[in-house]
Amino acid sequence: MTKNSSPKITDVERDPNLFVWFLTLVVFTFYAITLYNEPASRQLGALVPFTVLILVHILLHWQLGKITEDPAKLFWYILIQGVLVLAILTYAKNIGMIFALFMGLIGEAVGLFRLTRRGLLAGVYYLILMVISLVQLSGWNSSGMILLGTVPMVIFVVVYVSLYMRQNEAREQAQALASELETANRQLSEYAARVEDLTIANERQRMARELHDTLSQGLAGLILQLEAADAHLNNNHSDKAQSIVANAMLQARATLADARKAIDDLRQMPLDDLDAALRLEISSFTQATGIPCTYHSDPTPTMLEPIAETIIRTVAEALTNISKYAHAKNVELIVGVKVDSLLVTISDDGQGFDASTIPDGHYGLLGIKERVRLVNGRFEIHSDIGKGTTLRIELPL
Repeated sequence: MTKNSSPKITDVERDPNLFVWFLTLVVFTFYAITLYNEPASRQLGALVPFTVLILVHILLHWQLGKITEDPAKLFWYILIQGVLVLAILTYAKNIGMIFALFMGLIGEAVGLFRLTRRGLLAGVYYLILMVISLVQLSGWNSSGMILLGTVPMVIFVVVYVSLYMRQNEAREQAQALASELETANRQLSEYAARVEDLTIANERQRMARELHDTLSQGLAGLILQLEAADAHLNNNHSDKAQSIVANAMLQARATLADARKAIDDLRQMPLDDLDAALRLEISSFTQATGIPCTYHSDPTPTMLEPIAETIIRTVAEALTNISKYAHAKNVELIVGVKVDSLLVTISDDGQGFDASTIPDGHYGLLGIKERVRLVNGRFEIHSDIGKGTTLRIELPL
Protein backbone atom coordinates (compact mmCIF):
# COMPACT_ATOMS: atom_id res chain seq x y z
CA MET A 1 0.00 0.00 0.00
CA THR A 2 1.36 3.40 -0.93
CA LYS A 3 0.97 6.06 1.70
CA ASN A 4 0.63 8.91 -0.77
CA SER A 5 -2.01 7.23 -2.90
CA SER A 6 -5.65 8.20 -2.89
CA PRO A 7 -7.77 6.42 -1.92
CA LYS A 8 -6.05 4.64 0.93
CA ILE A 9 -6.70 1.02 1.67
CA THR A 10 -7.44 1.88 5.29
CA ASP A 11 -10.48 3.85 4.11
CA VAL A 12 -12.27 0.63 3.20
CA GLU A 13 -10.60 -1.74 5.62
CA ARG A 14 -11.53 -0.21 8.93
CA ASP A 15 -14.12 -2.95 9.44
CA PRO A 16 -13.84 -5.00 6.22
CA ASN A 17 -15.25 -8.29 7.45
CA LEU A 18 -18.48 -6.75 8.76
CA PHE A 19 -19.01 -4.72 5.58
CA VAL A 20 -18.36 -7.59 3.17
CA TRP A 21 -20.32 -10.10 5.22
CA PHE A 22 -23.29 -7.71 5.19
CA LEU A 23 -23.08 -7.33 1.37
CA THR A 24 -22.72 -11.09 0.99
CA LEU A 25 -25.79 -11.71 3.14
CA VAL A 26 -27.87 -9.15 1.21
CA VAL A 27 -26.82 -10.48 -2.20
CA PHE A 28 -27.45 -14.13 -1.37
CA THR A 29 -30.77 -13.24 0.24
CA PHE A 30 -32.02 -11.63 -2.96
CA TYR A 31 -30.42 -14.47 -4.94
CA ALA A 32 -32.56 -16.94 -2.99
CA ILE A 33 -35.67 -14.73 -3.38
CA THR A 34 -35.09 -14.56 -7.13
CA LEU A 35 -34.76 -18.33 -7.41
CA TYR A 36 -37.96 -18.74 -5.39
CA ASN A 37 -40.03 -16.15 -7.27
CA GLU A 38 -38.64 -16.61 -10.78
CA PRO A 39 -39.05 -20.21 -12.04
CA ALA A 40 -37.12 -19.32 -15.20
CA SER A 41 -34.02 -18.55 -13.14
CA ARG A 42 -34.04 -22.12 -11.87
CA GLN A 43 -33.61 -23.52 -15.35
CA LEU A 44 -30.12 -24.92 -15.88
CA GLY A 45 -29.32 -22.53 -18.72
CA ALA A 46 -30.02 -19.53 -16.49
CA LEU A 47 -29.10 -20.94 -13.07
CA VAL A 48 -25.45 -21.61 -13.93
CA PRO A 49 -24.54 -18.16 -15.37
CA PHE A 50 -26.71 -16.41 -12.75
CA THR A 51 -24.94 -18.23 -9.92
CA VAL A 52 -21.50 -17.68 -11.46
CA LEU A 53 -22.13 -13.93 -11.82
CA ILE A 54 -23.27 -13.71 -8.19
CA LEU A 55 -20.17 -15.53 -6.98
CA VAL A 56 -17.82 -13.34 -9.04
CA HIS A 57 -19.56 -10.21 -7.77
CA ILE A 58 -19.16 -11.31 -4.15
CA LEU A 59 -15.59 -12.51 -4.71
CA LEU A 60 -14.62 -9.09 -6.03
CA HIS A 61 -15.98 -7.52 -2.85
CA TRP A 62 -13.85 -9.88 -0.78
CA GLN A 63 -10.76 -9.00 -2.86
CA LEU A 64 -11.27 -5.25 -2.59
CA GLY A 65 -8.55 -4.90 0.08
CA LYS A 66 -5.93 -6.30 -2.28
CA ILE A 67 -7.30 -4.36 -5.24
CA THR A 68 -6.93 -1.02 -3.44
CA GLU A 69 -3.21 -1.66 -2.97
CA ASP A 70 -2.91 -0.57 -6.61
CA PRO A 71 -5.18 2.49 -7.13
CA ALA A 72 -5.04 1.99 -10.90
CA LYS A 73 -7.00 -1.24 -10.51
CA LEU A 74 -9.91 0.58 -8.84
CA PHE A 75 -11.07 1.99 -12.17
CA TRP A 76 -11.41 -1.52 -13.59
CA TYR A 77 -12.99 -2.75 -10.36
CA ILE A 78 -15.75 -0.12 -10.52
CA LEU A 79 -16.29 -0.69 -14.24
CA ILE A 80 -16.44 -4.49 -13.91
CA GLN A 81 -18.74 -4.43 -10.87
CA GLY A 82 -21.21 -2.22 -12.71
CA VAL A 83 -21.24 -4.52 -15.75
CA LEU A 84 -21.56 -7.59 -13.51
CA VAL A 85 -24.60 -6.13 -11.76
CA LEU A 86 -26.21 -5.33 -15.12
CA ALA A 87 -25.61 -8.93 -16.18
CA ILE A 88 -26.98 -10.29 -12.88
CA LEU A 89 -30.15 -8.21 -13.25
CA THR A 90 -30.86 -9.73 -16.64
CA TYR A 91 -31.57 -12.94 -14.76
CA ALA A 92 -33.10 -11.42 -11.61
CA LYS A 93 -36.25 -9.55 -12.56
CA ASN A 94 -36.44 -7.96 -9.12
CA ILE A 95 -36.54 -4.27 -8.22
CA GLY A 96 -35.37 -5.04 -4.69
CA MET A 97 -32.21 -6.63 -6.03
CA ILE A 98 -31.56 -3.58 -8.22
CA PHE A 99 -31.60 -1.33 -5.19
CA ALA A 100 -29.64 -3.76 -3.00
CA LEU A 101 -26.78 -4.24 -5.46
CA PHE A 102 -26.43 -0.65 -6.64
CA MET A 103 -26.87 0.95 -3.21
CA GLY A 104 -24.14 -1.37 -1.91
CA LEU A 105 -21.83 -0.26 -4.72
CA ILE A 106 -22.66 3.44 -4.17
CA GLY A 107 -21.93 3.12 -0.46
CA GLU A 108 -18.70 1.33 -1.27
CA ALA A 109 -17.67 4.11 -3.68
CA VAL A 110 -18.30 6.76 -1.00
CA GLY A 111 -16.21 4.74 1.45
CA LEU A 112 -13.40 4.48 -1.07
CA PHE A 113 -13.27 7.99 -2.48
CA ARG A 114 -15.40 10.07 -0.07
CA LEU A 115 -17.23 13.05 -1.56
CA THR A 116 -14.50 13.75 -4.08
CA ARG A 117 -14.63 14.00 -7.85
CA ARG A 118 -13.71 10.34 -8.24
CA GLY A 119 -16.36 9.37 -5.71
CA LEU A 120 -19.01 11.43 -7.49
CA LEU A 121 -18.06 9.98 -10.88
CA ALA A 122 -18.27 6.45 -9.53
CA GLY A 123 -21.65 7.23 -7.91
CA VAL A 124 -23.03 8.74 -11.13
CA TYR A 125 -21.80 5.72 -13.10
CA TYR A 126 -23.69 3.36 -10.77
CA LEU A 127 -26.80 5.59 -10.83
CA ILE A 128 -26.87 5.57 -14.64
CA LEU A 129 -26.61 1.78 -14.65
CA MET A 130 -29.38 1.60 -12.04
CA VAL A 131 -31.65 3.79 -14.18
CA ILE A 132 -30.96 1.56 -17.19
CA SER A 133 -31.88 -1.51 -15.14
CA LEU A 134 -35.09 0.07 -13.83
CA VAL A 135 -36.15 1.17 -17.32
CA GLN A 136 -35.47 -2.30 -18.69
CA LEU A 137 -37.53 -3.86 -15.91
CA SER A 138 -40.42 -1.40 -15.51
CA GLY A 139 -40.39 0.86 -18.55
CA TRP A 140 -40.11 4.64 -18.64
CA ASN A 141 -43.54 5.40 -17.20
CA SER A 142 -43.15 3.34 -14.02
CA SER A 143 -39.46 4.10 -13.60
CA GLY A 144 -40.08 7.82 -13.08
CA MET A 145 -41.87 7.37 -9.74
CA ILE A 146 -39.36 4.75 -8.63
CA LEU A 147 -36.47 7.10 -9.40
CA LEU A 148 -38.07 9.84 -7.29
CA GLY A 149 -38.00 7.45 -4.36
CA THR A 150 -34.39 6.59 -5.14
CA VAL A 151 -33.13 10.11 -4.42
CA PRO A 152 -33.68 10.07 -0.63
CA MET A 153 -32.36 6.51 -0.49
CA VAL A 154 -29.12 7.56 -2.22
CA ILE A 155 -28.81 10.59 0.07
CA PHE A 156 -29.29 8.37 3.11
CA VAL A 157 -26.61 5.90 1.94
CA VAL A 158 -24.11 8.69 1.20
CA VAL A 159 -24.72 10.47 4.53
CA TYR A 160 -24.65 7.23 6.53
CA VAL A 161 -21.41 5.98 4.96
CA SER A 162 -19.77 9.41 5.35
CA LEU A 163 -20.68 9.61 9.03
CA TYR A 164 -19.54 6.04 9.56
CA MET A 165 -16.16 6.75 7.97
CA ARG A 166 -15.73 9.92 10.03
CA GLN A 167 -16.52 8.01 13.19
CA ASN A 168 -13.91 5.41 12.31
CA GLU A 169 -11.39 8.13 11.53
CA ALA A 170 -12.05 9.74 14.90
CA ARG A 171 -11.59 6.38 16.62
CA GLU A 172 -8.33 5.74 14.77
CA GLN A 173 -7.08 9.22 15.61
CA ALA A 174 -7.95 8.66 19.26
CA GLN A 175 -6.10 5.34 19.23
CA ALA A 176 -3.10 6.95 17.54
CA LEU A 177 -3.16 9.77 20.09
CA ALA A 178 -3.37 7.28 22.95
CA SER A 179 -0.39 5.43 21.49
CA GLU A 180 1.56 8.67 21.16
CA LEU A 181 0.68 9.63 24.73
CA GLU A 182 1.82 6.24 25.96
CA THR A 183 5.10 6.67 24.10
CA ALA A 184 5.48 10.20 25.47
CA ASN A 185 4.78 8.98 29.02
CA ARG A 186 7.37 6.25 28.62
CA GLN A 187 9.92 8.79 27.36
CA LEU A 188 9.09 11.15 30.21
CA SER A 189 9.62 8.31 32.67
CA GLU A 190 13.00 7.60 31.11
CA TYR A 191 13.90 11.30 31.20
CA ALA A 192 12.78 11.54 34.82
CA ALA A 193 15.03 8.61 35.71
CA ARG A 194 17.95 10.29 33.96
CA VAL A 195 17.26 13.61 35.69
CA GLU A 196 17.10 11.80 39.03
CA ASP A 197 20.47 10.19 38.36
CA LEU A 198 21.95 13.56 37.40
CA THR A 199 20.42 15.17 40.48
CA ILE A 200 21.94 12.53 42.72
CA ALA A 201 25.34 13.00 41.05
CA ASN A 202 25.12 16.79 41.43
CA GLU A 203 24.09 16.44 45.05
CA ARG A 204 27.09 14.24 45.72
CA GLN A 205 29.36 16.82 44.13
CA ARG A 206 27.72 19.55 46.18
CA MET A 207 28.26 17.63 49.41
CA ALA A 208 31.87 17.06 48.43
CA ARG A 209 32.30 20.80 47.88
CA GLU A 210 30.70 21.59 51.22
CA LEU A 211 32.86 19.22 53.25
CA HIS A 212 36.24 19.43 51.54
CA ASP A 213 37.50 22.38 53.61
CA THR A 214 36.20 20.97 56.88
CA LEU A 215 36.97 17.26 57.00
CA SER A 216 39.75 16.79 54.43
CA GLN A 217 41.91 19.75 55.38
CA GLY A 218 41.12 19.50 59.08
CA LEU A 219 42.06 15.81 59.22
CA ALA A 220 45.19 16.45 57.17
CA GLY A 221 46.29 19.03 59.73
CA LEU A 222 45.55 16.65 62.59
CA ILE A 223 47.61 13.90 60.96
CA LEU A 224 50.59 16.22 60.61
CA GLN A 225 50.34 17.31 64.25
CA LEU A 226 49.98 13.75 65.51
CA GLU A 227 52.98 12.66 63.45
CA ALA A 228 54.98 15.51 64.97
CA ALA A 229 53.82 14.55 68.47
CA ASP A 230 54.78 10.92 67.82
CA ALA A 231 58.24 12.00 66.68
CA HIS A 232 58.77 14.09 69.86
CA LEU A 233 57.61 11.18 72.02
CA ASN A 234 60.12 8.89 70.34
CA ASN A 235 62.83 11.46 71.16
CA ASN A 236 61.59 11.77 74.77
CA HIS A 237 60.43 15.34 74.22
CA SER A 238 57.21 14.90 76.15
CA ASP A 239 56.65 18.59 76.80
CA LYS A 240 56.70 19.45 73.09
CA ALA A 241 54.54 16.42 72.30
CA GLN A 242 51.99 17.46 74.93
CA SER A 243 51.82 20.98 73.49
CA ILE A 244 51.26 19.61 69.97
CA VAL A 245 48.55 17.24 71.22
CA ALA A 246 46.80 20.16 72.92
CA ASN A 247 46.83 22.11 69.65
CA ALA A 248 45.58 19.04 67.81
CA MET A 249 42.66 18.76 70.22
CA LEU A 250 41.75 22.37 69.58
CA GLN A 251 41.95 21.82 65.83
CA ALA A 252 39.85 18.66 66.09
CA ARG A 253 37.12 20.57 67.94
CA ALA A 254 37.23 23.34 65.32
CA THR A 255 37.04 20.80 62.51
CA LEU A 256 34.08 19.12 64.18
CA ALA A 257 32.31 22.45 64.55
CA ASP A 258 32.94 23.29 60.89
CA ALA A 259 31.64 19.87 59.82
CA ARG A 260 28.49 20.29 61.88
CA LYS A 261 27.93 23.73 60.36
CA ALA A 262 28.33 22.34 56.84
CA ILE A 263 25.89 19.53 57.60
CA ASP A 264 23.37 22.00 59.04
CA ASP A 265 23.69 24.11 55.89
CA LEU A 266 23.03 21.05 53.76
CA ARG A 267 19.94 20.13 55.73
CA GLN A 268 18.35 23.56 55.78
CA MET A 269 18.98 26.63 53.69
CA PRO A 270 16.66 29.67 53.49
CA LEU A 271 16.03 30.18 49.77
CA ASP A 272 12.75 32.08 49.94
CA ASP A 273 14.42 35.37 50.91
CA LEU A 274 17.79 35.83 49.23
CA ASP A 275 18.58 39.03 51.12
CA ALA A 276 17.91 37.39 54.49
CA ALA A 277 19.97 34.35 53.58
CA LEU A 278 22.95 36.50 52.56
CA ARG A 279 22.71 38.58 55.73
CA LEU A 280 22.72 35.35 57.75
CA GLU A 281 25.89 34.20 56.01
CA ILE A 282 27.54 37.59 56.63
CA SER A 283 26.52 37.55 60.29
CA SER A 284 27.95 34.06 60.78
CA PHE A 285 31.17 35.10 59.03
CA THR A 286 31.59 38.26 61.12
CA GLN A 287 30.86 36.47 64.40
CA ALA A 288 33.33 33.69 63.61
CA THR A 289 36.18 35.89 62.31
CA GLY A 290 35.61 39.37 63.66
CA ILE A 291 36.12 40.75 60.13
CA PRO A 292 33.54 43.41 59.19
CA CYS A 293 31.64 42.84 55.95
CA THR A 294 29.86 45.65 54.13
CA TYR A 295 26.74 44.57 52.26
CA HIS A 296 24.93 46.41 49.42
CA SER A 297 22.06 44.92 47.43
CA ASP A 298 19.59 46.08 44.81
CA PRO A 299 16.01 44.83 45.19
CA THR A 300 16.18 41.33 43.74
CA PRO A 301 13.30 39.90 41.66
CA THR A 302 11.86 36.44 42.12
CA MET A 303 14.28 33.86 40.73
CA LEU A 304 14.53 30.13 40.27
CA GLU A 305 15.68 28.11 43.26
CA PRO A 306 18.92 26.86 41.58
CA ILE A 307 19.98 30.49 40.97
CA ALA A 308 19.30 31.52 44.55
CA GLU A 309 21.07 28.44 45.88
CA THR A 310 24.10 29.15 43.68
CA ILE A 311 24.35 32.72 45.02
CA ILE A 312 24.08 31.68 48.65
CA ARG A 313 26.52 28.79 48.34
CA THR A 314 29.00 30.88 46.37
CA VAL A 315 28.95 33.68 48.93
CA ALA A 316 29.34 31.17 51.77
CA GLU A 317 32.29 29.48 50.04
CA ALA A 318 33.94 32.81 49.25
CA LEU A 319 33.60 34.01 52.86
CA THR A 320 35.01 30.70 54.08
CA ASN A 321 38.04 31.08 51.82
CA ILE A 322 38.55 34.67 53.00
CA SER A 323 38.46 33.59 56.64
CA LYS A 324 41.04 30.85 56.04
CA TYR A 325 43.48 32.30 53.55
CA ALA A 326 43.04 36.03 52.92
CA HIS A 327 44.08 37.56 56.29
CA ALA A 328 41.75 40.40 55.35
CA LYS A 329 40.60 43.31 57.49
CA ASN A 330 37.55 44.28 55.46
CA VAL A 331 35.16 42.48 53.11
CA GLU A 332 32.52 43.90 50.79
CA LEU A 333 29.56 42.07 49.19
CA ILE A 334 27.54 43.76 46.41
CA VAL A 335 24.48 42.28 44.69
CA GLY A 336 23.44 44.23 41.59
CA VAL A 337 20.57 43.62 39.17
CA LYS A 338 20.98 44.09 35.42
CA VAL A 339 18.27 43.79 32.79
CA ASP A 340 18.25 40.01 32.66
CA SER A 341 21.01 38.95 35.04
CA LEU A 342 22.28 39.26 38.59
CA LEU A 343 25.84 40.43 39.35
CA VAL A 344 27.43 39.37 42.66
CA THR A 345 30.78 40.87 43.67
CA ILE A 346 32.79 39.78 46.72
CA SER A 347 36.03 41.65 47.46
CA ASP A 348 38.52 41.75 50.31
CA ASP A 349 41.70 43.70 51.20
CA GLY A 350 43.67 40.64 52.15
CA GLN A 351 47.05 39.33 51.05
CA GLY A 352 45.80 38.15 47.66
CA PHE A 353 47.37 35.47 45.47
CA ASP A 354 48.32 34.68 41.90
CA ALA A 355 44.99 33.75 40.33
CA SER A 356 46.69 32.19 37.30
CA THR A 357 48.47 29.56 39.40
CA ILE A 358 45.93 28.16 41.86
CA PRO A 359 47.57 25.21 43.64
CA ASP A 360 46.04 21.74 43.40
CA GLY A 361 43.72 20.80 46.22
CA HIS A 362 42.03 24.21 46.47
CA TYR A 363 38.59 22.87 45.69
CA GLY A 364 36.69 25.92 46.94
CA LEU A 365 37.25 27.97 43.78
CA LEU A 366 36.70 24.91 41.63
CA GLY A 367 33.41 24.32 43.41
CA ILE A 368 32.32 27.92 42.78
CA LYS A 369 33.19 27.61 39.08
CA GLU A 370 31.23 24.39 38.83
CA ARG A 371 28.18 25.83 40.56
CA VAL A 372 28.12 28.88 38.30
CA ARG A 373 28.60 26.75 35.18
CA LEU A 374 25.66 24.49 36.10
CA VAL A 375 23.28 27.48 35.97
CA ASN A 376 24.83 28.97 32.79
CA GLY A 377 26.51 31.80 34.66
CA ARG A 378 29.88 33.55 34.30
CA PHE A 379 32.72 33.48 36.83
CA GLU A 380 35.66 35.90 37.15
CA ILE A 381 38.36 36.27 39.80
CA HIS A 382 40.93 39.04 40.05
CA SER A 383 43.72 38.94 42.61
CA ASP A 384 47.28 40.17 43.03
CA ILE A 385 49.66 39.42 45.85
CA GLY A 386 49.29 42.09 48.51
CA LYS A 387 46.30 43.74 46.77
CA GLY A 388 43.36 41.65 47.85
CA THR A 389 40.94 39.57 45.82
CA THR A 390 37.72 40.30 43.91
CA LEU A 391 35.35 37.57 42.81
CA ARG A 392 32.52 38.29 40.37
CA ILE A 393 29.75 36.02 39.19
CA GLU A 394 26.97 36.89 36.75
CA LEU A 395 23.89 34.67 36.77
CA PRO A 396 20.89 34.71 34.40
CA LEU A 397 17.51 35.57 35.89
